[in-house]
Amino acid sequence: MAPIYDIVNFYKITFITKNSGRLKYGQDYYDFNEGSMLFLAPNQLVGSTDYNSKTYCYILLIHPDFLLGYPLAKKIKQYGYFSYASNEALHLSDKEREVILSVYKIMEQELNSGVDEFSQEVVIAQIELMLSYVNLFYKRQFITRKAVNNDILQKTETILDQYLNGLESIHLGVPTVQYLSDQLHISPGYLSDMLRSLIGKSTQQYIHEKLIEKAKERLITTELTIAEIAYELGFEHPQSFSKLFKTKTNVTPLEFRQSFD
Repeated sequence: MAPIYDIVNFYKITFITKNSGRLKYGQDYYDFNEGSMLFLAPNQLVGSTDYNSKTYCYILLIHPDFLLGYPLAKKIKQYGYFSYASNEALHLSDKEREVILSVYKIMEQELNSGVDEFSQEVVIAQIELMLSYVNLFYKRQFITRKAVNNDILQKTETILDQYLNGLESIHLGVPTVQYLSDQLHISPGYLSDMLRSLIGKSTQQYIHEKLIEKAKERLITTELTIAEIAYELGFEHPQSFSKLFKTKTNVTPLEFRQSFD
């Protein structure tokens, strides 16, 4: 079967109802289970998808213009799972699968009965309902895979410690969300959502927390100037470091140091 290329100007939601064997998605093969869901946003650069003869799925393509004039047009952009990598698919439980399937069935029935102004409202309402369920089910997945996610959290901490204790911060600057996700082989959106479920902080907030911890250590245990500490931590301008420190601690780096004299 010839590969099917993803249409990048649509939102694409794939719901695999049955799959025996591996499914090629982009450049790699994945063992998607029955009840797996995959999400793509418009303008994403993706490879081809090879659906084998034993794969059965629902594919929903939503053009952004279809949502114009409805709150969902803005809300859909807030769902981070549209930027997750293909190996970060949502894996549904049996009950969750039934819920999603029922929503798909309602949309299918409505679209097959002839589209009018009222059916558009019904379909958009069902899309919004399904996306809300997906958001809920992903949070459940973060919890049920807590052991794996805790391991990722530990690796994240190790990578940041090594980064800030070594020369990377001096040469590469302040650690970024993209740097961490690249090191962990996880998409930035998935990493941030996973961290929020575990520790209540996004990746950016976690990075800032580690920066402040390291800054406090330097301020207390060394005689380096504020500027030298800022450069060590990867800040190009000491003022940026002082501003972040004041925002997070309510005191300036100098005031913090003087409190220990």
